[in-house]
Amino acid sequence: MAKKINDKITWVGKVDWELKSFHGNELSTRHGSSYNSYLIRDGKTVLIDTVWLPYDKEFVSRLKEEVDLSSIDCIVMNHNETDHSGALPELMREIPDTPIYCTKKGEAIIRGHYHQDWNFVNVKTGDKLELAGGTLTFIEAPMLHWPDTMFTYWSGDGGILFSNDGFGQHLASESLFDDEVDRDILFHEAEKYYANILNTYSPMVARKVKEILGMNLPLELICPSHGVIWRKEPVSIVEKYLQWADSYQEDQVTIVYDTMWQSTRKMAQAIACGIREAAPSTTVKLMNAAKDDKNDILTEVFHSKAVLVGSPTINFGVSYAIAGILEMVHGLRLKGKKAAAFGSYGWSGEGVKMMSESLSGAGLEVVDDGLRMLWVPDDAALKECVNWGRQFAEKI
Repeated sequence: MAKKINDKITWVGKVDWELKSFHGNELSTRHGSSYNSYLIRDGKTVLIDTVWLPYDKEFVSRLKEEVDLSSIDCIVMNHNETDHSGALPELMREIPDTPIYCTKKGEAIIRGHYHQDWNFVNVKTGDKLELAGGTLTFIEAPMLHWPDTMFTYWSGDGGILFSNDGFGQHLASESLFDDEVDRDILFHEAEKYYANILNTYSPMVARKVKEILGMNLPLELICPSHGVIWRKEPVSIVEKYLQWADSYQEDQVTIVYDTMWQSTRKMAQAIACGIREAAPSTTVKLMNAAKDDKNDILTEVFHSKAVLVGSPTINFGVSYAIAGILEMVHGLRLKGKKAAAFGSYGWSGEGVKMMSESLSGAGLEVVDDGLRMLWVPDDAALKECVNWGRQFAEKI
């Protein structure tokens, strides 16, 4: 059902409680999500974004209950991935001539998805649409996180930024606002969202956030396209983005491992003991790549100043789970983090070298040639692991 944000703006999106994975199976969403669409009635009637394709008919049906579709003067599409634009074809069947405001690249993506010759109006940073009580200003935000992305700022009622994927979180809630949900869960999901989706483009994020701050726009609310609306000091999430975009790290080491017959697990635990002995204040987290959620692992890696990756050598390589995590780490383009590799082997033992090369190729600073153990580590080998952990702590 529609929910009032203020006298002129209504939320008309969809809360998806059942969503457990996103971007295919690339991103876990254990808290569900929402697809936020906003209706502005301020002299003109403007719809900002739509919802994901599976809910297109539901979206249009509910929108009809809130407004006469023929009264919609224009549609603003801030970003055109199908979780935002999916309901456009169903909506445009009802109002086919309605102007769609988007970037030039946005038009190309909509055409590429839906192959329709709709009434596109291309906009760029600084272009405006005058309403009765406020002005819509368009701000291009390429690669936050697609080339077509833009933000839309409405100057009425203290200032509202419609930020699409920027400042979003995958969090389903019946509450609209950040101060009505658990803050710990909210900021965890916001960081997980940033780490897994936006960190790759951190230089662009930092530039765009600083550009918006430099515009000195009054800001009452930030309305993203996923999750809740930021109204309790909305600048707090903006400041977080600046921190996260600046080679973010805390005093944490994350040890990611996989194991066949527990040898590499024993190594990981002994290494963790060594790190704790050498650096008692450093948080050490162990995560099994085959059992723990891959996106939670990436979030912890993002959070850390250093990462250790361990795998047994399998068929002249590494385990499937570790290979997948390393590929995902490569895509995040992390900066300013130190790393090393370790693992057990039986007869060939190439795994550690391969992991070290992969970590270096992903942009991490590999500070050690790595640690290999033949077969099952005995007490003497485990003491060596503890000592290696101490030495690693001293290097970071």
